[in-house]
Amino acid sequence: MTIPLIQVDAFSSKPFGGNPAAVCLLEERNPAHDERWMQHVAREMNLSETAFLVPRADGHDLRWFTPAVEVDLCGHATLASAHVLWESDRLPADRPARFHTKSGILACEKKGSWIEMDFPSNPPAESAPPPGLLEALAARARFVGRSRFDWLVEVGSEEEVRSLAPDFGRLRDVVARGIIVTSRASTTAAGGFDFVSRFFAPRSGIDEDPVTGSAHCTLAPYWRERLGRDAMVGWQASARGGEVRVRVAGTRVVLSGQAVTVLRGELL
Repeated sequence: MTIPLIQVDAFSSKPFGGNPAAVCLLEERNPAHDERWMQHVAREMNLSETAFLVPRADGHDLRWFTPAVEVDLCGHATLASAHVLWESDRLPADRPARFHTKSGILACEKKGSWIEMDFPSNPPAESAPPPGLLEALAARARFVGRSRFDWLVEVGSEEEVRSLAPDFGRLRDVVARGIIVTSRASTTAAGGFDFVSRFFAPRSGIDEDPVTGSAHCTLAPYWRERLGRDAMVGWQASARGGEVRVRVAGTRVVLSGQAVTVLRGELL
């Protein structure tokens, strides 16, 4: 029996932008499709994340794997999963996608060409940088903080964010899922963005993630405190790049993005 496997570019309205994720559609629980098998599939796909969906009475179980590890929260592969369910008619477009995950229940709704995701807020607490962090980034920090998953470093300008060339070998020694580097967007930046960011996660098997939805669960509350607005637009300034709209709602963050399917296949 073959298993549908779909590749989606998330946080992009056109192919070859945003962040690619594979979505593996499992029809039921199967002891053969255990964590080790999922990790093998994710390593074979060699993308930032591969999502695995199993239907249940009130939605789907959802798990995310990088080529190296399972993670507790992933935005772009959740976006890709909801997109695949609606596009394949496994879920009517007027019904929300409901996912049971290691970070609780995550709901997604289709809003025209955009998808809204209800995620937990993970604000950073100011902290002294761990040994080697700033040296590995070769960055001068305005702020360093730690969220549930990641370190966040604010630098002085968008140009500094874009020009970073981290030492990934040294960055791998920093204990965290990943490192978010951010600044306010340039006043001349096209698109009306409020802040920019990049995300590095060599310890999780990804030197640089193209667009990281879950990082915006930390970026949104951080920039809300500095900009005084609940709703903002972020640009992740990787080589592929991607737009993430955010809205802080108490202890939750609504993330909005677009997605496009680029490959459909079958896992044998």
